[in-house]
Amino acid sequence: MASYDAGTLTNQSSRSARIYKDLNLDFQQNTATKDIQKITDVDAVKRSVRNLINTNHYEKPFRPEVGSNLRAMLFEMISPQMNHAISKEIDLMIANYEPRCRLVEVSSNPQIDRNAYAVTISFYVVNHPEPVVVESFLERLR
Repeated sequence: MASYDAGTLTNQSSRSARIYKDLNLDFQQNTATKDIQKITDVDAVKRSVRNLINTNHYEKPFRPEVGSNLRAMLFEMISPQMNHAISKEIDLMIANYEPRCRLVEVSSNPQIDRNAYAVTISFYVVNHPEPVVVESFLERLR
């Protein structure tokens, strides 16, 4: 199962005050309106969390502070300290830049044979009663 299509949850609660909407960055065309498709609610927040993880400092125009140092951390030796540092970096980044989610847990598991980390992020979307899990595989690319 690919991480970009790992479930499609929507907020069907009658108590919900707002519905989150973002543009689909795959730029697929809506067949009815001929416009770019939108993703809503939980899918929008999941996409945002995934984008935050993959964003480095100075990659976002006019907002150089958004991002993390995760790519540089992937070139360090795999150790328990680095595993903890990666989890804390993701935790801080989501807490600072994604106000739509309440973080529950960030866990990273080193994959020594592949020189990578399997990261699992659990959080609640504001106005959504069920927990959401985003899984990602961080590996260094040259």
